[in-house]
Amino acid sequence: MNLQLCYTDAYAREVEARVVAVDLADATLVALDRTVFYPGGGGQPSDRGLLLRNADGRSWAVQAARKLGGEIVHELEAGVEPPSVGDGLHVDLDWARRFALMRTHTALHALCGVVWRDYGALVTGGNMEPGAGRMDFEFERMSGDLVDEIEATVNAELAQARDVRVNVLPRDEAFAIPDLIRTKINLLPEGIVEIRTIEIVGLDLQADGGTHVANTREVGGIRVTGYESKGRINKRIRIVLVDE
Repeated sequence: MNLQLCYTDAYAREVEARVVAVDLADATLVALDRTVFYPGGGGQPSDRGLLLRNADGRSWAVQAARKLGGEIVHELEAGVEPPSVGDGLHVDLDWARRFALMRTHTALHALCGVVWRDYGALVTGGNMEPGAGRMDFEFERMSGDLVDEIEATVNAELAQARDVRVNVLPRDEAFAIPDLIRTKINLLPEGIVEIRTIEIVGLDLQADGGTHVANTREVGGIRVTGYESKGRINKRIRIVLVDE
């Protein structure tokens, strides 16, 4: 399996790598011996960026990354001659986009933490783009006053400059943690023997595979831009990041 730095160091934005496989059957997919790209998942989009060949400086735009057979592979523009197996490459993320996604993902975890702690509402869905996102919760009723209260509380928690910690635990140990799974349906496959967790110290702890900032002060703040009903008990809250 290639070295997947996104899971251990979210701030790694570039790395030297070597091409180990090229697949032209399904788009143009390139596998490397190591990568900083995040393949997407849990509502967080995959990374974009560049591959640059060391020998001649030729570059390829990476339109997306994905998991394929446990490997992270890089999807290149269709119809372009790919690098060759054995080529040495410089792997370079679109860092501004990644960092915006890291901030957004941590903001959504802060939102989730506040809603769970203060209202006991489970998550029923979520998605994000750089700088904006939404989460669906099991709320029977929603009002402007309630979302204003939630927004203020989330911003107060982010301003506490809470550390954000990544840990990997054996499955049994992880599932011994109360309320580790905040989604109404447990989406973790049975065969996973280790669980990656994200903890906003003093606020939130849950299973998660995405990339996050190291401290909530890097998020800035949030503004709730809207809320809506998605069913009898499902309510959606939309947020954007704001610099405070």
